[in-house]
Amino acid sequence: MSALGNIIKKEVRELMTPTTFVPIILIAIMFGSLGNAIGSIEEEIEERPVIGYIDADNSNLSFIATSILNNFADVAFNSTDIADINTGIDELKNEEGIALYIIPSNFSENIYNSIPGEIKIYWIMRGAGILDSITSAVVEELINIINVNISYELISTNVTVNATTALTPTYRNETTYFKNKELPGVSPSEIAGIMSSQSSFIPIIIMMIIIMAGSTVISSMALEKENKTLETLLTLPVKRVSIVAGKIISSAIIGLMLAVIYMIGFSYYMSSLEFSGSINLAQLGLVLEPTELLLLGLSVFVTLIAALSLCMLLGTLAKNYKSAQTLTFPVTLFALIPMFMTMFKDFDTLPLALKGFLFGIPFSHPMMAPRALLFDDYLLVISGIIYVVIFSIILIAIVVWVFKTDRLLTGSTNKKLKSLFKRKRR
Repeated sequence: MSALGNIIKKEVRELMTPTTFVPIILIAIMFGSLGNAIGSIEEEIEERPVIGYIDADNSNLSFIATSILNNFADVAFNSTDIADINTGIDELKNEEGIALYIIPSNFSENIYNSIPGEIKIYWIMRGAGILDSITSAVVEELINIINVNISYELISTNVTVNATTALTPTYRNETTYFKNKELPGVSPSEIAGIMSSQSSFIPIIIMMIIIMAGSTVISSMALEKENKTLETLLTLPVKRVSIVAGKIISSAIIGLMLAVIYMIGFSYYMSSLEFSGSINLAQLGLVLEPTELLLLGLSVFVTLIAALSLCMLLGTLAKNYKSAQTLTFPVTLFALIPMFMTMFKDFDTLPLALKGFLFGIPFSHPMMAPRALLFDDYLLVISGIIYVVIFSIILIAIVVWVFKTDRLLTGSTNKKLKSLFKRKRR
């Protein structure tokens, strides 16, 4: 039993390392934060949305509609003049409003003539994330409440209308303003549905590419150490810069190949979405142009270079292939965090601190780029590319420094040990 106890103690000591517990702790923190974010959905639903309306009909039926709007929302603007539409939209933009309802002058007349009454809605959309679309969904529900109450009024007063109009007395004519684009005929929920296919699918693909390429580089460095091939390479009369350059260039070639494959697949993916149900995305300007696809490909490429450079740096810390497996966790974590953040929230709707945090993660930029390019936010994409290039250069410089210090062989930068290996190379 004593021998078994000693073996257990030995194995436990070997497993109780920071590399074992830190990843699990960070994952627990990440999921806890996501849980808090998801838990805030109920609070957002309970908040009264900010809206405006213009009642040009001024009838009993329009009064029913505006009464519901006043009861279930905070009205930041109201008028009876159709000419005040632009004023109302500007007012709601300043007040962070959601929608401007327009009840035209022939609203009740059409309903009494068995023609559904038109309600125009000008939506002001600020984000396309899952959490961003909650308030617009609440406002959309107000139309259903208006329909129910007008139906009740028609039936209770014995107004003679056909069954279709009695059950559905109104219809919506919608226009959405999103990121300086006017999108006629679509609602925020339809735009969010289109964007959700990108915010869930594209970040997952980017994350998988980064993790697969990164784990390959780290494992390769660890195997070179374990098989002593790296030691042999470092003792050869070859400049360390040349060794690093060779590894970086080969990684860049692989990164370029992965970026090209990604862009080919992505272009087919986007062409398949050109028609989403009854919505023509090309007519709405929600299709990437060739120059925008080139910018997206460049963002993917420089991000892969940054990921491979980071993995090469992490690979220098690996003692063997087994320890290399835990070193892939930082890469995985830095890919998972932006993936979840871009799914749940739009970059523009994040608090300033979270904006800085998300921008600082180099892997987040190709995940944000497709949505930004669709709405002509070139500044975010180009600044992201520049930032990731600078990040990659710094990482490459650190890797070169590590290779020059003989830390790979000795685990130290001690000058005596360095001189020993220099004599060995001679």
